[in-house]
Amino acid sequence: MNAAWLPPMALSTSLLAAVVIFALPENAWRWRTGVNLGAALVKLTLVVLLGYRVVEGHRDTFRFPVVEGIDFVLRADALGMMFAGLSSLLWLCTTLYAIGYLEGSPNRKRFFGFFSLCVGSTLGIALAGNLFTFLIFYEMLTLSTYPLVVHRGTPKALDAGRVYLRYTLAGGTVLLLGVVLLYSLAGEHSFALEGSGLEVFLPDYRGLLLLIFALLVGGLAVKAAMVPVHGWLPRAMVAPAPVSALLHAVAVVKAGAFGILRVVYDVFGIELSVELGMTTVLAVAASITIVYGSLRALAQEELKSRLAFSTISQVSYIVLGISLFGPFGTIAALTHLLHQGLMKVTLFFCAGNYAEELGIHRIDELNGAGRRMPLTSLAFTVGALGMIGLPPVAGFITKWYLGMGAVQAGMPWVIVVLVAVSMLNAMYFLPILYRLWFRLGPAHGHGAWPEERRLGHMETSAWLLWPMVATALLSLGAGLFAAMPFSPLGWATAVALGDYLP
Repeated sequence: MNAAWLPPMALSTSLLAAVVIFALPENAWRWRTGVNLGAALVKLTLVVLLGYRVVEGHRDTFRFPVVEGIDFVLRADALGMMFAGLSSLLWLCTTLYAIGYLEGSPNRKRFFGFFSLCVGSTLGIALAGNLFTFLIFYEMLTLSTYPLVVHRGTPKALDAGRVYLRYTLAGGTVLLLGVVLLYSLAGEHSFALEGSGLEVFLPDYRGLLLLIFALLVGGLAVKAAMVPVHGWLPRAMVAPAPVSALLHAVAVVKAGAFGILRVVYDVFGIELSVELGMTTVLAVAASITIVYGSLRALAQEELKSRLAFSTISQVSYIVLGISLFGPFGTIAALTHLLHQGLMKVTLFFCAGNYAEELGIHRIDELNGAGRRMPLTSLAFTVGALGMIGLPPVAGFITKWYLGMGAVQAGMPWVIVVLVAVSMLNAMYFLPILYRLWFRLGPAHGHGAWPEERRLGHMETSAWLLWPMVATALLSLGAGLFAAMPFSPLGWATAVALGDYLP
């Protein structure tokens, strides 16, 4: 078989699964579960195969012309395979979780159909070989995620969906304008390793290059939830927990951050981005977002809202790492693309478990929940300590490399930001851990849970329990075994030093 067909084959698993799921009757839950899990496993296998071929030095590329001068390109490169690997692994975990979470709920066919389209769009973004292909799947992601945000059909959910569309479609329009201007200036622009080629336009078109950069990054910043275009994300927390996990850890915000990585490293190139002075602008914008998100998280009383503002802060670590021109900053950005996904999906799984098993939505309702749900609370503890940046969880690795990157880039003020935000992280996560483990609650006769149910023989249903345990262990393992060659840090180091830095 021609290896060029591997990228479209990997992409087609999610898209074909969506078609089959939409065709199945609503009550065919066994068939739907089989299609979901089968497609997720096949996709993960193909992505692992593509990743292996990338390690061997291959860059499998599928291309066909759309119109004169514009091609549809799918390409497996090292950066894309990082994102593809994350989305494939977490799709499997989130699918398992969603099967249990939505058991007995209405409209499951619609949910899992659009769920598969969403993950297919995410893989298309990861495998996109040029801006045109990236833009197609970027907009597909917006449209396929909207039905998930409004899945419950309540007035609050529908209002959140309208806000989500306003933000993301506006961001997509800005991105489209940037892509059109870039193609009009430079023609076809593939994500390649031989340099951006835009340096030749610098003497005569500096202003236009600055405008294109601003439009591309500005459009992508909406999905990356950077201040001030972050307002859709907290509103979208009305969606079910598997959707929240998808938005925060697997698909939407990661698509925005990944797109900014592509613009800086593959479209403009890091040297030209520095020459234009845009990395400094990115550093300031990311730092503002990091601090703002942490301050707003501190003020939230609902658990999912606190996690939402935490995401706004945490995803901008990726953008901050991009802006620190040098090996350590780049490695930090690429590593956090994976680390944040593992830790955040764990936290949202835990929040969903508390809500489903005990009816808990507010932080002040968590007293004593660690005794009632020890595995869920241990997983939450791992994710929270990682977000604070404490070893040996994966988040420590990111903050350590960001600090070294700040010193290397001659930007010591970034270290002040990191220290301040780590303190804020501790201020909004440690009180939750205190309530879980050290406060007495209904387990000791102090009040009652808002709505306790027994979903399984253990603390909750196995469908809800084991995906969360797996992602918590991966978050811990990514920190403990960071020195291993195929850890997130090892892969990020190989990509940064092998592909993007001299």
